Amino acid sequence: MAKKIAIIGASGYTGAELIRLIATHPGMEIAALAANSSAGQSMAQVFPFLRHLDLPDLVTVDEVDFSAIDLAFCALPHKTSQQVIKALPKELKIVDLSADFRLQDPEAYRTWYGNDHAAVEMQGEAVYGLTEFYRDRIRTARLVAGTGCNAATGQFALRPLIAAGVIDLDEIILDMKCAVSGTGRGLRQDTLFAELSEGYHAYAVGGKHRHLGEFDQEFSALAGRPVRVQFTPHLLPANRGILSTCYLKGDAQAIHSTMEKAYADEPFVCVLPFGEPPSTHHVRGSNFVHIGVTGERIDGRAILVCVLDNLTKGSSGQAIQNANLMLGLDETEGLMMAPLFP
Repeated sequence: MAKKIAIIGASGYTGAELIRLIATHPGMEIAALAANSSAGQSMAQVFPFLRHLDLPDLVTVDEVDFSAIDLAFCALPHKTSQQVIKALPKELKIVDLSADFRLQDPEAYRTWYGNDHAAVEMQGEAVYGLTEFYRDRIRTARLVAGTGCNAATGQFALRPLIAAGVIDLDEIILDMKCAVSGTGRGLRQDTLFAELSEGYHAYAVGGKHRHLGEFDQEFSALAGRPVRVQFTPHLLPANRGILSTCYLKGDAQAIHSTMEKAYADEPFVCVLPFGEPPSTHHVRGSNFVHIGVTGERIDGRAILVCVLDNLTKGSSGQAIQNANLMLGLDETEGLMMAPLFP
């Protein structure tokens, strides 16, 4: 029997992506869709591309009968998510797509998000949702915190190298290009067509991006010492995708071999032949990650490029991958669709 699923925050991009993926998932059935701002509307009204699906109408969170739900996805903005999750039934399995439970230290959360956490007692319960590295803990978790899409891309690129000690931990530069859907569906001046089209720009320059909190937490724990990367994101006039170019100090062939070994058995991570860089075109709309390693003309330097779809593997696909584990389903179920091309 299919597991009953609720999606809280179904009127945003990640909510719509969850619906798109679960619609053909053999082990899940959408039983409730909540979006307070759109309550009373059908999904066809909010997202016409989903009109062919037989979906429940949108309701407020308070109207959902969670006693009939096996797992809830929470696709709300940070600050809002923690308030909602705190009030949900204590036995309910939850995958949170916001930033609210990613950081284990309340002080770190306050530093990066500018407010005190409203559910501190749940921060220690939450399991970080980077599936390939935390799957054993995710299987038995009640609350899983999905990673940031930028944070996921950087970690797929760097975690094996930090663990293997094949790069200089004080010489890591992440230059990341991010599609505009990563900023959410809300109206913003800098994401208007005339403001964004035909150019791209850096933002959160100088160590100000909130996903640095995840990098600091995860890389430092992995290395057993503080690791601080240089990270600059850039906003692209594209709908989907993240491309991270990592500038590293280390032997390029050793880096490539380390990545091949680390991901040899991972169904969603593909390490390309040495010298072949990946493209966001080749992962669009999919749960796949492509990684390429190339040597540099400067001895002892390497360039690693990592790409994924920010809405799928960077958010909603990752969330379903985690939910599969939490519900005792096959980890890849509902997620092996081919990328969209062109």
